[in-house]
Amino acid sequence: MQMEAGHFTQALQTLTEALALAQSLQDRGAAASVLNNLGMTLRNLARYDEAWRCLEQAAALAPSEGPFAVVARTAFNNLSGCALHLHGLMRHDPAEGLAAARRAIALNPQPSTAVERQSRVISESNAARLHLLRGDLAAAAQHAAQVQHWAGAQDTPRLKSLVHLTQGMMDVHSGDTQRGLSQLRQALDLTRRHLPSEVHDVLDACIGAYRIAGQADVALVHLHELQALHREARTRLALSQHQAHLDRMTPAGAPRPVDGLDPIDRATMRRHGLLRGELGQREALHARVRMLEQQSVAAELHDDATGRHCYRVGRLAALLAREVGLEDEVCFLINLAARLHHIGKLAVPDALLLKPGTLTPEERVLMETHTVAGARILAQSRIPQMHVAETIARHHHERWDGTGYPDRLSGIGIPIAARVTALADVFDALTHERPYKKAWPMAQALAEIRSLRGRHFDPELTDLFVDLVPRLHGEVGDLDRYLGADAEQSPFVQARDQLAASLRRAASQAASAVG
Repeated sequence: MQMEAGHFTQALQTLTEALALAQSLQDRGAAASVLNNLGMTLRNLARYDEAWRCLEQAAALAPSEGPFAVVARTAFNNLSGCALHLHGLMRHDPAEGLAAARRAIALNPQPSTAVERQSRVISESNAARLHLLRGDLAAAAQHAAQVQHWAGAQDTPRLKSLVHLTQGMMDVHSGDTQRGLSQLRQALDLTRRHLPSEVHDVLDACIGAYRIAGQADVALVHLHELQALHREARTRLALSQHQAHLDRMTPAGAPRPVDGLDPIDRATMRRHGLLRGELGQREALHARVRMLEQQSVAAELHDDATGRHCYRVGRLAALLAREVGLEDEVCFLINLAARLHHIGKLAVPDALLLKPGTLTPEERVLMETHTVAGARILAQSRIPQMHVAETIARHHHERWDGTGYPDRLSGIGIPIAARVTALADVFDALTHERPYKKAWPMAQALAEIRSLRGRHFDPELTDLFVDLVPRLHGEVGDLDRYLGADAEQSPFVQARDQLAASLRRAASQAASAVG
């Protein structure tokens, strides 16, 4: 239910707990079903590699008969769909996706019910598109014909959309771009009117088709629409979950907020230093932003699979702020606020976040809007103390020399909270592995930051930073563990760690079953 409602981070936590229960009961069928749902949830979070591993384990564990027998067919279908995304990221061979599609077809040879026929159409459509990625038009045409056959005369939006999508991609790859783009427009129109959850995939296919057709301008229009879809849907979802979280924290019978401000907020705005030395108040504020924090972690999963980057950035930014001489309450707020610096990436299409290689200038402009989107989300959070988070989200990509974005601020015109966060963010990104780079040694990262003194970074802060980091490392030993300590208290991060352990156990069980 959480997954279907779009609450993917909560779904991930719930399903991870369910997997642990199924494994403790040694119930292979239930474990397969949960792993299949985990795979779909991770796919929605754009964690395609992890989704693939979950779906592989689901297919391996699913029994051949009984109530969970259908899981294998569904898992193989989901694997073939996942392969379409992974190939686009240049991280997967379509042959593996084709093998999964063939297994799904083999498990559903003569579909008789509407559900079975739809499943078969999905299998054939995925197979056709994967063959197109390999340049095998003849094989793709065979599967496209099966899409038409099994869709038959059924007049459901889902089946009609799949028919138009498959045939449209066939025509574009065959050189009949006018007819193919017409088919894709029909698929897009159907999904917009009847299948909003499918619009993302169809838009993604349209972008690729228009690029093949040499119409980059139209592809960019669709990319803008894809971004708007992410911005509106994910922003609304993040704020609704945050509001529900705040509502749960309000005791029954307690006064409801007026004009978005509860009594604690009003007192905070009137009396400077309310939080000073009052640990309980700090914990209350942290509890209020916890849902936003979770959303921020999810927004960064394309780069940071561990979920710990934002916590390390927050603490390191706060420690640098203390070096500057900012008071303790401000450093505390920067620690919390800097964790949310990339929450605006919720509004950026996965096609951009996960694109291998260099972005085009137009795509770069769209990517840069994550700063404004993040500030907008946080401005609507109803937590006045988090105004500093809005400032950081908007301005952490400004540069000392005025060449940054979004407002081209320069020098001390850049808020101090954004300046300390920028240093912490770049350092952590450099010293940790990302899909597109290896981790840099600390000394190399500090040398790079020093080279950007006075251009990217505040010169005075740069000097303090390059002294602070080695000193901290000498004092605490494991700098990553020290800076990311608060991540261990995050239910979402805990769920991700537990899922990794559960996947290892599932792989072991599957290997034992094969043996």
